[in-house]
Amino acid sequence: MTNKRPVFAINWAEVDSLVSGCHDNPHHILGMHETVDGVYVNAYFPGAESVAVVSKNTKKKYKLVSDRIQGFYSVKIEDQQTFVYYFEVTMGDGKKKKILDPYAFEPVIDPIDISKFNDGIHYEIYEKLGAHPCILDGVRGVLFAVWAPHAQRVSVVGNFNSWNGKVHTMRRIEYSGIFELFIPEISVGEIYKYEIQTKSGATFMKPDPYANYTELRPANASKVADLSYNWTDDSYYKNNVLVKNKMPMNIYEVHLGAFKRPKDGREFFNYREIAKELADYVTEMGYTHVELMPIMEYEQDGTYGYQTTAFYAPTSRYGEPQDFMYFVDYMHSKGIGVICDWVPSQFPMSENGLARFDGESLYEPADSRRSENPRWGTYIFDYGRYEVKNYLISNAIYWVSKYHLDGLRIDSVASMLYLDYGKSYGNWIPNQYGGNENLDAIAFFKELNTVLNERFPECMLIVEEESGWPMLTGDITEGGMGFDYKWNTTWMNDLLSYMALDPLYRKYEHKKLTNSLTTAYDENYILEFSHNEVVAGKGSIVEQMPGGYEEKFANLRLLYGCMMTHPGKKLLFMGQEFAQFKGFNENSEIAWDLLDFDAHTILRNYVKALNHLYKSEPALYACDDNAVGFEWVNATAANESVISFLRKTDKKEDTLLVVCNFTPVAHDKYKVGVPYPGEYKEVFCSDNLQFGGDGSKNAVVRKSKRSACDERKNSITIGLAPLSMSIFKLV
Repeated sequence: MTNKRPVFAINWAEVDSLVSGCHDNPHHILGMHETVDGVYVNAYFPGAESVAVVSKNTKKKYKLVSDRIQGFYSVKIEDQQTFVYYFEVTMGDGKKKKILDPYAFEPVIDPIDISKFNDGIHYEIYEKLGAHPCILDGVRGVLFAVWAPHAQRVSVVGNFNSWNGKVHTMRRIEYSGIFELFIPEISVGEIYKYEIQTKSGATFMKPDPYANYTELRPANASKVADLSYNWTDDSYYKNNVLVKNKMPMNIYEVHLGAFKRPKDGREFFNYREIAKELADYVTEMGYTHVELMPIMEYEQDGTYGYQTTAFYAPTSRYGEPQDFMYFVDYMHSKGIGVICDWVPSQFPMSENGLARFDGESLYEPADSRRSENPRWGTYIFDYGRYEVKNYLISNAIYWVSKYHLDGLRIDSVASMLYLDYGKSYGNWIPNQYGGNENLDAIAFFKELNTVLNERFPECMLIVEEESGWPMLTGDITEGGMGFDYKWNTTWMNDLLSYMALDPLYRKYEHKKLTNSLTTAYDENYILEFSHNEVVAGKGSIVEQMPGGYEEKFANLRLLYGCMMTHPGKKLLFMGQEFAQFKGFNENSEIAWDLLDFDAHTILRNYVKALNHLYKSEPALYACDDNAVGFEWVNATAANESVISFLRKTDKKEDTLLVVCNFTPVAHDKYKVGVPYPGEYKEVFCSDNLQFGGDGSKNAVVRKSKRSACDERKNSITIGLAPLSMSIFKLV
């Protein structure tokens, strides 16, 4: 428990450095130090009237003296060996305190941990850095550790020391850039920051980069957290193992603070309350997963969470870390997977985050041409620095390990892959080969995917990347990047722009319906209508549809039908399932009151029916990664704005025939080729009365005839309603 370094006399220059706040290894002077003829006990208690050291075993008391430098107390105890002790301190107001000495403990962080961290391969570094409640030598307290290699001095400050940076100065661990200090008797829930003094003498406070919990904004101090939790989701993992690309995946994207809000005056529901509300709704609607917009702590509500300030802390807007663990556990109990947005692409320039953490560029590159993202006014991580790469990979592992997340969706990957992303000529630096590819970011992604897949093969890594970078979901050994899924933003943009056209002009843009199938199997895709489509003044999806009220809803039903029958997993942002008219607003809940109107309730029931159909028909999901799962029947009927295609598995009986009509024109006798002779039953129609349409035109089974059509020997004649999608199945 005691410091064994022999000290034969007090070095008063060191004491001067200590009390002036410049010392980076206070354990060298403070605490108990063995000499050849006894022990020195040194302490620094600014504002104390008297200090005594008390033997914990014998209760013998020795008074410390402060006779040269105010606040520095010392005593030499002759002919004594080191012993377990505490201080009895009388403060200026006469109050007495019993204080266990934080400088009586040996270093905790192992040299092997330091070496692995400096090499960028300590993937559980979050177990060492940050604030960790623990017991050392039988004493309860908190071990604080932070990486700040450019700092002259680092201290832990909080209410427990009146935010005085001279009281709990941390020990610098040589050759690491890490500072650590064990403070006895600090409890869970205590707020703290690090006071950092730079080499130039500037002093400021920073929250902990590895903090597991923070104060509720606008306050921003870190909090000591307890991450223990009794998980109950073993059966979920046994019964819901996702065979990637082979199982249905239909995601409901959610902003937790704007899904539902309390009516009792509180700003937000707690994670535990939201879990029950959300799980019931998602289960009823037939979604398989929820995807949360970032819940890692952030300052500004208007960023929706995409400018993270505390990467290891779930936002305190909705409760404590254990509350979020409950949220995930509860969702798993209902068979619902949980995906979270994760933002390793940027961090804010705010003084309350990672920016210039120790007074110099640390998490960001030093050159502003590499470090700044002018599009968002944020910093870019230095992916080539081992400790920064370690910070991010460990962060991904942390969320999967500690919070049992089923997947991470990485935001704005293009901004990471390109050195010139959002930058003008002359304001970026090419790579070593003269190109604009960020080679460090590419290496980071490959290591991230490799490590995460080895440790958590069931976890999904999903990428949003709009530039068309090839093989993002390809195997790393074959030159790919190793992600599991990619958002299909090209499909989304083409289909939305097509559907926004007046139907009269759609025939001229027919390729926007068909082009996506030329690349549908280049990557493992998720088809998404996400929050991106309803922010920044874009309005809601239904607003983007042409025509009057009824026509907008018919177009929206057709849009969702196309999405659900096209190859690829699915994602829809909250509120769009019942045609919320306004765009996303993070300051209020989605417009649930619209469900008082039949049209919106009916549309929600339509999406619900479509979701359950998707999960019940293997042809709609089982071969999403294989071209055998899709076959055109007719992709060239541009003048009629009609497409027809098959969704298939290796079983004939699973085959579905899908026919979509993108004009407000009915076809009473529309002839379409079929793959097999037999009887075809319409199993779904977007124009059914129950969905707000005029009623199915195929109430009876359609028997095929040996009449060539669409380059097939057999065909059926069907009724095709205006602005509708119909699905037929061989019976």
